[in-house]
Amino acid sequence: MIKKLLIVAGVVGAAALIFKKVKASSDERALWHEATTAPDLR
Repeated sequence: MIKKLLIVAGVVGAAALIFKKVKASSDERALWHEATTAPDLR
């Protein structure tokens, strides 16, 4: 029983880390897109 809980906790932890990295990458890409496509109003 405890072994199953540890496995589930490991899978959930790995999924959380992957999600965090994907979200950070997506946010960075969106910021880069905004910075490079915004009109220069100077």
